[in-house]
Amino acid sequence: MASKSPANLRRIPSVEKVKQSPKVAELLRHLSDSFVTAIVREVLEDVRAAQKKGAKESGSVDMDAIEEEAARRIRAHLSPALHRVINGTGIVIHTNLGRSILGPETVAAMTEAATHYCNLEIDLETGERGHRDLVIEPLVCALTGAEAATVVNNNAAAVMLSLDTFAKGREVIVSRGELIEIGGSFRIPDVMARSGAKLVEVGATNRTYITDYERALSPETGLLLKVHPSNYRIIGFANDVKLSELVELGRKRGIPVMEDLGSGALVDVTRFGLCGEPMPQNSVAAGADVVTFSGDKLLGGPQAGIILGKREHIKAIRKNPLMRAFRVDKLTLSALGKIFQILLSSREPEKQIPTLAMLARSVTDILEMAQQVYEGIGADARKALDAAIADGESQVGGGSCPGQTLPTKLLMMRPKRFSPDALAQHLRKNEPPVLAIIRGDSVCLDFRTILTEDVPDLTTVLRTIALQPSHSR
Repeated sequence: MASKSPANLRRIPSVEKVKQSPKVAELLRHLSDSFVTAIVREVLEDVRAAQKKGAKESGSVDMDAIEEEAARRIRAHLSPALHRVINGTGIVIHTNLGRSILGPETVAAMTEAATHYCNLEIDLETGERGHRDLVIEPLVCALTGAEAATVVNNNAAAVMLSLDTFAKGREVIVSRGELIEIGGSFRIPDVMARSGAKLVEVGATNRTYITDYERALSPETGLLLKVHPSNYRIIGFANDVKLSELVELGRKRGIPVMEDLGSGALVDVTRFGLCGEPMPQNSVAAGADVVTFSGDKLLGGPQAGIILGKREHIKAIRKNPLMRAFRVDKLTLSALGKIFQILLSSREPEKQIPTLAMLARSVTDILEMAQQVYEGIGADARKALDAAIADGESQVGGGSCPGQTLPTKLLMMRPKRFSPDALAQHLRKNEPPVLAIIRGDSVCLDFRTILTEDVPDLTTVLRTIALQPSHSR
């Protein structure tokens, strides 16, 4: 094989020849020469590397295949990197799929801000420069009872900025049972170290008392921190310190108290059959000086970190030089503003906020959609996929309500001609891609997270996969 490689290498066309081939030349008419040249070189380097490894036999360098691959890669580069997908996993706040979906009213508010100039930082009454926090601060304060509020680009930034503001070079006391790690390797101890604060752990993993905090106090204490363990629960022989206890201690010693809620639900989720999540308004009522939570989890908005609390503390955060690095743009503010307006004005916000709508969906509604797809794919596809509707459990996701599930309906598929992994891959590679879950020997679609507008496409995808000739699989 090695003796044939030089001959094959000589058969590899030049960059210019590939650029002049019909399919590539047509694309080149509308694109920059340097961009197309780089892609063609990349393709030819891959062909050359394959030939050097002896991966192809003599005479196997195919100009048509090279032209086709170059054109494919050029088109792939020009296609959107983010694709709409159908979420059949049943995880409502799916971090890998972009977390919360925004409703039409929220998208309309973002579009308005994106396509026009807006009063982001101007006071329309005086004509003088204003502050972008005023876009959302009155709404957040009305919802939570906080004195002031600001927004940064995510909750990790909110925690980082708060620690940097109040405890840089000083000590922060936190319970060992609250030293959380969430997805993406976000660890409270690591964030604290980056902020310049010094971590002081107190208590045991499962039991911490207010006296543990009291004993750890020193002249270097800058902050008392309480962290909601978003994605786990400690049960059994356990005890944690109530926020109100920390507040009392902080006031007695003149030390600010901060609570990181993680998900932060402004709507009581017990109405959806869940056991509940801490609510920012309750933290404010308990006297916390600073409260942080996410915008794109149970709030159902865009990625953001909301910081609210006492006026003097929010003012200090705004003055931190890092605030400019962490602040959000007009699109995020317009989306959050609309979400907060909905929460203030509607008794049923789940009708306008998709994340809440999915949590609120009844099993009856979910079954109706599952049956629509089941019937829509037809008898032949149902038989080929060995499809059946079954009971299942959905997850909230995003570190919210850990260990809790909601009843749902699944479309279970056990085709003999596909392994579960192969069927899941076929679903992902369709247009639009469909994300499913594998349970034992079945591939399942959870209809809690499938949108009404997904139904026609999902029906077509399932029929196509089920009825395609076996040789194309």
